[in-house]
Amino acid sequence: MKLSIIISTYNNAVSLVRTLKSVVAQEADKAIWECVVVNNASTDDTAERFAEFAEKHSDVNLRMVDEPQQGLSYARNRGISASKGQILVFIDDDETINEGFVSAYIDLFDNHGAFVGSGALKVKYDTARPKWMSHYTEKMIANPLDLGDEIITITRDILPTGGNMAFNREVFNIYGNFDTDLGRRGSELFGGEENELFDRIRDLGERIFYTPHAVAYHHIADRKLTAEYFDKLSYGVGVSKLLRAEKENRVQELYSDERKKCFYTAVLAVLYFIAFQPRKAIWLVRMRKGIHKGVFSR
Repeated sequence: MKLSIIISTYNNAVSLVRTLKSVVAQEADKAIWECVVVNNASTDDTAERFAEFAEKHSDVNLRMVDEPQQGLSYARNRGISASKGQILVFIDDDETINEGFVSAYIDLFDNHGAFVGSGALKVKYDTARPKWMSHYTEKMIANPLDLGDEIITITRDILPTGGNMAFNREVFNIYGNFDTDLGRRGSELFGGEENELFDRIRDLGERIFYTPHAVAYHHIADRKLTAEYFDKLSYGVGVSKLLRAEKENRVQELYSDERKKCFYTAVLAVLYFIAFQPRKAIWLVRMRKGIHKGVFSR
């Protein structure tokens, strides 16, 4: 088995089926790749919908495994142990992928010397992109990534996307798995587990490659554009930053950085007002307020 696509899912059955439709449309030889779906203690009809879909596409290597311990990091680690491929690719259950996705990653690892990689992540809104959305708020909600049309090494100042990332299996033997103290847990909007892994890998001298040919589309549902969800996500981002800083003994550094970002946010908000875009300013400040609250939640 050359490559495994790993999808962790929790109570998102309808969206998962949409993701799987793009998976089975891959142009690569079906004999050399598989898709492993990790059911992370879902209480909806995820298992039934998957079984029905897999039966209709029996020519594709589709499998579902269970991870009863709630948490995205637990689910991703279960996917690592359950998969058979040498290249492990992680996507999310609210994404779709292009038809050349598998082929692009095989090319990146076989012909360009990649050990760790990331593809492009583009945003698709179920209805329309809100007028209040700015580059900064979209980064938090959707985390898009577009680094051009060439295969390159990602510079240290750019974080790859967790919604479209790939690793040689040996990465996890050398650097360890996803940190289970970080990452989403059920409906709690925490995160940071992939960033911690990328930083851990980079700190030990590993390069991360980018391929524009493996494209994932992040579908943003209307429910993720409500004030309630936005505030909860902002707070979760802040708490995630704090949890990681506590583990790495750099809480005071985080506090200092957060105060600087509050200043920069205020400056950007003024610029948006001057440019007659007050809604972008208001939601940008709202985002910073939520993150700030999470960072200083102790």
